[in-house]
Amino acid sequence: MAKNGNNSLAGSYRRQSRIIVAMLTAALALLLAGLFLPFTAVTKLWLFENQVSVYDGLITLAGKGEFFLFTILLVFTVIFPLVKIVSLLLVWLRRGLERAQVRKLYGFASNLGKWSMLDVFVVAILVLLLRSSAAASIQVQIGFYLFFASVMLTQFASLWTGRIARRFVESSD
Repeated sequence: MAKNGNNSLAGSYRRQSRIIVAMLTAALALLLAGLFLPFTAVTKLWLFENQVSVYDGLITLAGKGEFFLFTILLVFTVIFPLVKIVSLLLVWLRRGLERAQVRKLYGFASNLGKWSMLDVFVVAILVLLLRSSAAASIQVQIGFYLFFASVMLTQFASLWTGRIARRFVESSD
């Protein structure tokens, strides 16, 4: 329940704040780990195995001059999820946010979430293409699961934040 006279979302909803901030902090840690740990293991011709992380993939794309693909993956797989998590953390932790600022910042984070799901689509296409090849097989590695867990935690925290932010904005001082 919101307390009168407090402009802080975290101050108004202390119990929920602790849980949601913990979820977002875990999501941030899982995202970073998921980006650097092996995402997939690709076996070519049953002889050569190569583990690839998102970071390695970005470096490879940049090194080969594939700047369009590099930019798409960087924006939708790294930047959007990071900005969404940081925006949600700001909604909770930034002191002195006015109700209109809470609404705008949450709206911004919510809109980012719609676009950041494109990375899941890109990964699905990659897996489909590699699985359809007889000369190569792909196995999902720990980085994929950590990345997926980060996306899910962020989504749950965002939905929960949205409900509370609406109550906060609609409540009267």
